[in-house]
Amino acid sequence: MTEQAMDDNRQPVSRTLQGIGVSPGIAAARVLVMKRHAWRAGWRHLPDDHVEKEVERFLLAIRTAGAELAQLREKLAADLADALSIIDSHLLMLKDKMIIERTVAIIRRNSVNAEWALAQALSEIKERFEQIDDRYIRERYADIKHVADRVFGLLTGREHDGLGGDDLPVILVANDFSPEDALRMQAGNVLGFLTEKGGVTSHTAIVARSLNIPAVVGLEHATSILATGDLIILDGRTGQVTLHPEPSEIRRRQEGNRRNHAKADDLDRYIHLASETEDGYVVRLSANIEMRQELPAVLRYGSEGIGLFRSEFDYFQGQEPPSEEQLLATYRQLLETMAPHPVTVRTLDVGGDKFLHSFPGNGAWLDQERNPALGLRSIRFSLYERDLFRIQLRALLRASVYGRLRILLPLVSALNEVRQAKAVIAGVMEQLAEESTPFAANVEIGMMVEVPSAVVMADVFAREVDFFAIGTNDLIQYSLAIDRGNQYVAHLYEPFHPAVLRMIRQTVEAGHASNIPVSLCGEMAGDGLCAPVLMGLGLDELSMRPAVIPRIKRMLRHSRSNELRNLARQTLECEDSERVREFLAATLPHFYPKDFYQS
Repeated sequence: MTEQAMDDNRQPVSRTLQGIGVSPGIAAARVLVMKRHAWRAGWRHLPDDHVEKEVERFLLAIRTAGAELAQLREKLAADLADALSIIDSHLLMLKDKMIIERTVAIIRRNSVNAEWALAQALSEIKERFEQIDDRYIRERYADIKHVADRVFGLLTGREHDGLGGDDLPVILVANDFSPEDALRMQAGNVLGFLTEKGGVTSHTAIVARSLNIPAVVGLEHATSILATGDLIILDGRTGQVTLHPEPSEIRRRQEGNRRNHAKADDLDRYIHLASETEDGYVVRLSANIEMRQELPAVLRYGSEGIGLFRSEFDYFQGQEPPSEEQLLATYRQLLETMAPHPVTVRTLDVGGDKFLHSFPGNGAWLDQERNPALGLRSIRFSLYERDLFRIQLRALLRASVYGRLRILLPLVSALNEVRQAKAVIAGVMEQLAEESTPFAANVEIGMMVEVPSAVVMADVFAREVDFFAIGTNDLIQYSLAIDRGNQYVAHLYEPFHPAVLRMIRQTVEAGHASNIPVSLCGEMAGDGLCAPVLMGLGLDELSMRPAVIPRIKRMLRHSRSNELRNLARQTLECEDSERVREFLAATLPHFYPKDFYQS
């Protein structure tokens, strides 16, 4: 038990810890700390006649783990669609070559026990994922680790620790929980959970949100700081954890929790309403997603399409690039699920912060570049590795018959890149026609506007493409010469920089002059402070995380188009970002009191 801060009366002193809030809600209860022992994978050499038996023992553990997950899936309520899809992804991982074939190969090559071979395979997989700076994709390693832990337990004959213990309400604290652990919490006495690892986009966090379990992750050394029996307040929205709170503080936070539930109930009313202002000005509100497993959330929160599907995840799951059929399965599910709404798929966007040192199957081998953000990335990479590009395009075009597809070209900086990409697409269409393979002839081709040259030449680009999608994350970075991942300058990364706002306006005006729609799919779209300004700048579509759509829709439906235009005009007149924020902080609460007035 850790030493506690005490006052003069030897009573524990209240203190606040800060983690990452991933599932809103407030829980107050005693802590149950779960310190699980790491699986020990000792090396054991096998006689030659035992090697194949060891392979079979490993494969039996894989099959048993799959059967356990399938059984858990059957027990779940039908409305837990997010959770079901995550279990499905774990079931697929149990069939993945990265885990199975690599482990079997190590067993056979080294004549070693399955536990050690699996640990070696997992170490290799981890090394590959650690080379990826993109947080969302990097966090998918946690799912592989959770699946491997289940197999380790079966191989060693050790079961996972139970959750909850007795009937008293508790907040669970551990180094990490698997999504399946979170699912078991729903029917027990667990009021919330806290972990040392994890992030907002981890599957455990997604399950917690789907079950409405308050959760905080990423609080380092939590299992050492906290002891079983400690009383805490856990705030799953802010990420704050209050240790040894006063009774008055517990009452205050619980009352705040009741008010937050009332606000959430109010937002639910907007999910299936039209995305338009009081006077009928329409702005499409769509979703940004990375995996098809997120489709249930897209539907749940009333999205009017997928404004950005980041297609990279399928490329980082195996030791080889995905096949055309594998990609087709993903794209078909997206289009069928969202029909008749549009689905915008961004073509492979590797390089920069999604740079693998040895991307599987490419001729360039993606060697470490001195400045990868300015190197062979995104559309440049696809045009360099055209065979890889054609496979993705074939899958996209074949899937286009199942819904409304929009193909989005990333990081375009020059006109010839658009023309070359369109020529490749035309060539793939011609090939499919010769094979009598059906595809939609009216697929829309758009481009990301995320570098200054694309903004300056937007009027020219607008005559070459069917739509623009402004990617503010990179546009801000490239325009202001700021690496948002650099701790020394990240504070200068400013969405409200007047130059950024003016570039958005210029892009919208250029697109509308050529009668093409303009969307915005950066983080700004889902920010309540930014969204009214973006609406006033004339954007046709805002694409964001699914869960924030109801709030942005409520703001839109409590607006009038002339007020939004006036707001944007006044914002553009501000000389620096600080004045922009001051103006919006003073103005927006009058229009949207539910969103900006805090009681």
